[in-house]
This record gives sequence, structure tokens and C-alpha cells, in this order.
Amino acid sequence: MIEIIIGAITSFIISAISSLGYFGVGALMAVESACVPLPSEIIMPFAGFLVAQGRFSLLGVTLAGAIGCVAGSVLAYAAGAWGGRGFIEKYGKYILISHHDLTLADRFFNKYGSAAIFFSRLMPVVRTFISLPAGIARMNFSKFVIYSFLGSLPWSFGLAYIGLKLGNNWDTLGVYFHKFDAAIAIAILVFAVWYVRRHLKNLRLNNSGFPPARE
Repeated sequence: MIEIIIGAITSFIISAISSLGYFGVGALMAVESACVPLPSEIIMPFAGFLVAQGRFSLLGVTLAGAIGCVAGSVLAYAAGAWGGRGFIEKYGKYILISHHDLTLADRFFNKYGSAAIFFSRLMPVVRTFISLPAGIARMNFSKFVIYSFLGSLPWSFGLAYIGLKLGNNWDTLGVYFHKFDAAIAIAILVFAVWYVRRHLKNLRLNNSGFPPARE
């Protein structure tokens, strides 16, 4: 089933880039960075393969990919800042997100946001969704854009370069990244389970009259 889905996504990516050129590369990378799991591990290696075929330049696809990442990231950031924060402030308690959690997120992005955004762009799965919490925390927008671009450049270049070197075997890269994606997804799931258990424990302590566990 997974192979069928990946095959369909790959066909869509190949068609879009073949038809739209650099714009297709940028548009697809924008979709991925707007919290839609469209794998850049397929987009950029195929663009790199087309570099080997003489259709594109390596610099061109790298810039198209990085600019597309920034465009999609800005959309996700705006959704978090304008809609997501208000929603969480009003309904967060129903999904185990407290005002204290928002305060912690604000402090984190104010202090470590630049590094978090830069390095998250180099990580599968995380790079797709990091912009939304950055927007909810209302990280400094200029820094967000700058470090999104700087982090997306090596990611876009690296994947395109590998696709260039792999030639007709560019699609084999997706197999290895799929395994890495699964490992990161498991780590995120473990964190989610810990987060829910912590909040439920604090809720029980509050109801029993004991002070909550320290964050």
C-alpha cells in the first residue's frame, strides 16, 4: 500500500517538474514546507537528475528549492500566528496545551528560534511542520525567513547533487529516506505519548489538591 502511494506521489512530482521546470521545483517545495508531507527527498533528487540531463542547472534548482521552502514556510507561519495561536489560547486546554506551554514555546523560539529553524530544515519530517509552531510562538519574522532560507539551501543542494550523481537511479534515495522518516516519526510519537502522560498526571494532581509536577 505504501509503495503504491509513494509511486503515485513520485509520478505527480515527475509530471509537475517536467511540465513547469524551475517553477515546478519551487512550487512543490513550497507545498512540502506548508505542512503537507510531499517529500523533498523525491522532489530535489529528480531535479538533480534533470540537471544531469542538461535541462536545469544545479544552482538553479537549489535556489528554486530554497525559495519554494521559504514561500511555503511563510504560509505555515502565518497560519500559526494568525489562526493557530488564537485557537490554542481558546481551546488549548481541550487538547492538553496550556497557557504555560505557550509561554514556554515563546521563550524557546525567542532564545533558540534561529538555530531551531536552521537545523530543522536539515531534518526530514521536522522540516515540514516546524513553521507552524514558530508562527504560534510568533518568532521574529525576519529571523524566521532568513534562517529558513539558509537552512533550506544545503538541504536543496545536497538532495539535488545526490540526484545528479545517481543519474537514472535517483529514485533509490527515497527508499533510504523513507526509513529515516519512519525513525523520526516514531521519536515524535514517543514524545507525544510522554507529553500526554505528563499533562494527565498534572491534571490528576491538580484535582487531588497536590501541586503539579514541575515542567
